Amino acid sequence: MKSFGETNVLITGGSRGIGAAIAERFASVGMNVVIHYLNAHESANEVARNCMKYGGRVLTVTADLRSKEQLQRMLEKLESHNMMPDILVNNAGIAHYGMLSDVTEDQWDDMMSINLKGMFLCTQLCMPHMIAQKYGRIINVSSIWGMSGASCEVVYSTTKGGMNAFTKALAKELAPSGVTVNAVAPGAVDTMMLNNLDQQEKQMLEEEIPLGRFAQPEEIASLVYFLGLPESSYITGQIISPNGGWLT
Repeated sequence: MKSFGETNVLITGGSRGIGAAIAERFASVGMNVVIHYLNAHESANEVARNCMKYGGRVLTVTADLRSKEQLQRMLEKLESHNMMPDILVNNAGIAHYGMLSDVTEDQWDDMMSINLKGMFLCTQLCMPHMIAQKYGRIINVSSIWGMSGASCEVVYSTTKGGMNAFTKALAKELAPSGVTVNAVAPGAVDTMMLNNLDQQEKQMLEEEIPLGRFAQPEEIASLVYFLGLPESSYITGQIISPNGGWLT
């Protein structure tokens, strides 16, 4: 196992929301952080500046998760900077709200490509480094809807359900190599993902949650951080849902 100062963390979709909070949480203990983004260059740089104040190395990288070629180039860049990830956080994803009858084939394909194919490609490319050193952490940011399903979010729920199955299966495959694989499946989190709801809808949603509020991104980041630690070595193949008692 490496010291915190030698540990590298790659967070996909790290330019805002939960991803940004995860990046800063790992950086806060001196780990080296790689912030992946697609188009949000300025936001990624702002997250990087917040992480740099803790003293660890910080790198921003851009790549389309749907492109294996772009991801390979991204990993080559990380290798050249001696920042191959010991911890991979598959956080990037998109959502879609609407009736299944209105979903187009292109919308379906796009969500499957980003939410599932992107996770598959990132994981497949990062695994060899972890297997070679007999240590690694893969943490997939899923959703409560991958566990229970959500009306008007059928496609999104499907991708997160697939992520959960991927997590359980890969955990068994990588366990002999000292690599753990887990998923964090949050309930409602106070991020831009909730922007499709108006104020009244948000209030109604909060009333359904026993704790009576949305989670903050930092609360989700704390769980992801713990799963990245050496102390979590006996936890693998788990779907852990911080949801305020919404789903028990």
